[in-house]
Amino acid sequence: MDEVIVVGGGVSGLTTAVLLAERGKDVRVWSRDPDRETASGISGGLCWPYRIEPQEKALEWAVRSFRHFAWLSEQPRQTGVRLVRGRLEGAASGTVPPEWLSLIGSPPRTPIADMQAYLPYLRGRLAAAGGRCEERSAASLAEAAAEAPVVVNCTGLGARELAGDSGMRPVRGQLVVVENPGIEEWYLSSEEGAAETTYVLPQPYGLLLGGTADDGAEDTTPDPAVTRAVVERCARVHPGIAGARILDVRVGLRPYRPRVRLEAETLPGGALCVHNYGHGGAGVTVSWGCALEAVRLLDAEGLG
Repeated sequence: MDEVIVVGGGVSGLTTAVLLAERGKDVRVWSRDPDRETASGISGGLCWPYRIEPQEKALEWAVRSFRHFAWLSEQPRQTGVRLVRGRLEGAASGTVPPEWLSLIGSPPRTPIADMQAYLPYLRGRLAAAGGRCEERSAASLAEAAAEAPVVVNCTGLGARELAGDSGMRPVRGQLVVVENPGIEEWYLSSEEGAAETTYVLPQPYGLLLGGTADDGAEDTTPDPAVTRAVVERCARVHPGIAGARILDVRVGLRPYRPRVRLEAETLPGGALCVHNYGHGGAGVTVSWGCALEAVRLLDAEGLG
């Protein structure tokens, strides 16, 4: 029972695989897409419990993850994680749970992951523990179960087909990367349930601007009108952004579910499957907390 296949190579899948491999399991990750094409790879990387339910559990997972990210931020060149000071406005400033406030402090300081560096870090950590990644998609969970007695399903939106989960739906997000005119702090302003947010995230490769939250939209083609609107909103906060050269425009689909699915079930052939998906806009934020709970589910089945 030491063999495990993790289906899905985004941040949830890789983090869960790392914890299992570091506990001595023989872990393989099946990843259909390269890092940059996963929802995680497109993510802005700000640790914040955004668009995820249930909120009480999400906060618990986020707090656990925060502690690990704070540790990772001690080696930013190796991990891609930094602790960065920032500013909150709008509903984002008035609805912060006290548990989260106690972590981020005042003024707030929270981890930001450069996903272009962080996902390769996770892959390297997995390899160091004896795990491996395979560029491979799965037509069904049974396909993975035919090769290992334990399967971990971290497929995000792919769970619609792979697990027959009609509760999954995309929340489209468009981001703009511009040359950084000298901004060192992040900024976030959002309203509950709004289709638009305003955020500015300094990353080593440029300044990341956002964003949108189009519920149910699946078109990943960048919209020039949205790009202009994002830049204009962010320039109201930092006027220097107005003249910054645009380096990239990214579109990703957040894998939203009314409730994160984090549970174990026995597949028809007898293999154990742990589901860990549906993290909405907080996949990075809750990744370590959810991965730990997934491992505990295996422990409960006597497989940890």
